[in-house]
Amino acid sequence: MTDDTGSDSAKSSVGRLLFGLGLALQASEDFRDMDDTVEYAESAGVPFPDLLAPMASGMMLVGGLGVAFWRLPRVATGAVTSFLAVVTLTMHDFWNADPEDRDGERLAFFGNLAMFGAAVAFLREAWRS
Repeated sequence: MTDDTGSDSAKSSVGRLLFGLGLALQASEDFRDMDDTVEYAESAGVPFPDLLAPMASGMMLVGGLGVAFWRLPRVATGAVTSFLAVVTLTMHDFWNADPEDRDGERLAFFGNLAMFGAAVAFLREAWRS
């Protein structure tokens, strides 16, 4: 329910800003240590990790900034949703992880699952506006 003060719109804007900046900051960390990012992608069986890891991080960076500042919202939210759908299932498949890595991968999977839910909600908002 929306009231006449626009508080729902303001709450949504704050949520988008925090969510988008969080994604962009996470991507910037990937770029700071791209060797580890590529190595992690390679260990997960990602083809062409030298190409796809930086491309995925760039997609998350640009998509996150687009969500945060609500620029090209359909493209930005689509990029973030696509990124999270693929990465969550392929990079954090805790059910296939070695026992010593399983807890960390499960935690990353559930964190990404929560972010995926937010991305889907923002994707819907982008298509409604």
